[in-house]
Amino acid sequence: MSSRLRRMRRNESLRKLVRETHVQPSDLIYPIFVREGQTEPEPILSMPGQYRLPINRLSETAKEVEGLGIGALLIFGLPSRKDDGATSCYDPNGVVQQAIREVKKATPNLVVMTDVCVCAYMGHGHCGVLNGQEIDNDATLPLLARMALSHARAGADVVAPSSMMDEQVGAIRTALDTEGLKDTAVMAYSAKFSSAFYGPFREAADSAPSFGDRASYQHDYANPRHARRELLQDIEEGADILMVKPGLAYLDVVLRARELSDLPIAAYAVSGEYSMIKAAAERGWLDEKKIVLETLTAFRRAGADLIITYHAKEASTWLNNS
Repeated sequence: MSSRLRRMRRNESLRKLVRETHVQPSDLIYPIFVREGQTEPEPILSMPGQYRLPINRLSETAKEVEGLGIGALLIFGLPSRKDDGATSCYDPNGVVQQAIREVKKATPNLVVMTDVCVCAYMGHGHCGVLNGQEIDNDATLPLLARMALSHARAGADVVAPSSMMDEQVGAIRTALDTEGLKDTAVMAYSAKFSSAFYGPFREAADSAPSFGDRASYQHDYANPRHARRELLQDIEEGADILMVKPGLAYLDVVLRARELSDLPIAAYAVSGEYSMIKAAAERGWLDEKKIVLETLTAFRRAGADLIITYHAKEASTWLNNS
């Protein structure tokens, strides 16, 4: 007797019945950019449909996100002041700290995550303290810990260190625990690769380095075993969630992370992935809805529990109406 695999593919009802991988809005995390000192949303030209938001408009965004069933917001801050000590990153009234309080006031139950990196706060745009032309890893750790503490005190549920400094997770975990903030979770940008896919983000966050690049502290995209070592190190240091970034070109790393650990795995569909889909869809080259849902399913299929995506609002609308 022959097995006819097409039997379970012949109509949508049967395909849905036996579908192995599912995506739902609660799997998604919506990243937003918040600019200090502005009153109206500002379009991000390289990321159609995305905006730099003013603090006074965050409540409506938070309520929309919560209403769609999206799992969390991830906040990136654009301060009005930059300096080589990144002093505004830990200001209790800094842009992210204000944003956290605004979101929590509007939607107390919505999970709020914050990016912990100093690139947007430094005059030079790098992710750490400079020593000449080099990034001083150990001098940066106290600054990241202080930034994370200020976010946690403002009400962040999860802090997400993305500077790619060695031992950053441990420094932040120790600082949080010492200050009685043991319930604040850490989402580690463990497998964050030096990538050309970040291009539009540089404009969105106003965080391009003024010289050189970030290859000395982000992973070489040719080295998945090296990324595995970082994943293991962040687990040892107390990470609660592990992240792979970028997403689509690194599904093999997502799978490696899934096989390595039972911790939740997040995949970040970064700005370049979003902008490529938008550009192709605007030209009629791709069906945006179909390609987005296919790529989100690919992240889940590879083992991601959480997906950070600028398509979160659109995708949730499609998923809720399916």
